[in-house]
Amino acid sequence: MADVMRRVLALLAALQTGKAFTGDELASRLDVNPRTLRRDVDRLRSYGYPVETQPGPGGYYRLAAGRAMPPLLLDDDEAIATLLGLATLAATGSASEGSVDDAATRAYGKVDQYLPKRLRPQAVALRASLETTSVSAPSTSAETMSTLAEAIHHTQVVTFDYADAAGASTTRRVEPHRQIHLNLRWYLLAWDTDREDWRVFRIDRVTNVHNTGRSFTFRPLPADSGIDYLRQGLTKHRQRVVVTIDAPMSVVADAFTYQDVELTLTESGTRAVLMLDSWQWLVLNLAFIDADFTIHEPAAFREACARFSGRLQSGASTPRPSSTALRRM
Repeated sequence: MADVMRRVLALLAALQTGKAFTGDELASRLDVNPRTLRRDVDRLRSYGYPVETQPGPGGYYRLAAGRAMPPLLLDDDEAIATLLGLATLAATGSASEGSVDDAATRAYGKVDQYLPKRLRPQAVALRASLETTSVSAPSTSAETMSTLAEAIHHTQVVTFDYADAAGASTTRRVEPHRQIHLNLRWYLLAWDTDREDWRVFRIDRVTNVHNTGRSFTFRPLPADSGIDYLRQGLTKHRQRVVVTIDAPMSVVADAFTYQDVELTLTESGTRAVLMLDSWQWLVLNLAFIDADFTIHEPAAFREACARFSGRLQSGASTPRPSSTALRRM
């Protein structure tokens, strides 16, 4: 399928030059036989591209003009994934004007107009069948992310105003390196030129972004990836917890939905590695799994859970009659 799509895209690129090609010219250019060329032309037409054909001597293939925006070249699965991705993004945030989630909401309502004709009924049916719950998360400016993306691509310094968690505002001058998505938040990993150190900024708190046009030399990332560095910062005051649970990975994943957890299959079940503030959070998640488990580390969590187990057993035992009740008897 990948080879077919590669051929079709190459054919489309040739036709979008506006030139009329003979069959032999196109077949030679794409290194295919005439029969394969005809099939690929039919595929383009099925996607909604108006390929004109003149048969016989002096015949040609040509892409008809007059289309402001041709249909997206998506297969069935890609079209479904596009709609589901837009629906998910549209449900995250407050849909404020100019935000990414607002743009996703608008695109979700009209993306089928730009799909091939054969996919439009399916897209309409899928959209009509979906309901999404609104997820509380800060909206992020689409313009801000676009400006940062361009600066990252061209390795150019940017300035912006930044409000911290307490609302205090500062002006920053940074070398932007990555935009990172984690736990329904967008972050910017950048080198702060004034503080001469790496910093992570919540993009929803960034305003008045200005690309200075001044280039910088790309620095090696301070971790294996931007996400790794972000996680190190978010979890630096937490403890690493390792637990093996005698349950399928899907069950464990459901119980730890709101935790940043790494899951792997083992012979005895599922191994979970996560960073937590306290052992109580671990107990809360494990309580939703009806399965045995072993806490490997840290020892302090294991001991705290053992003490809590004793309190649970005591609290769940049959209550003794009170002294007043005994006197009445």
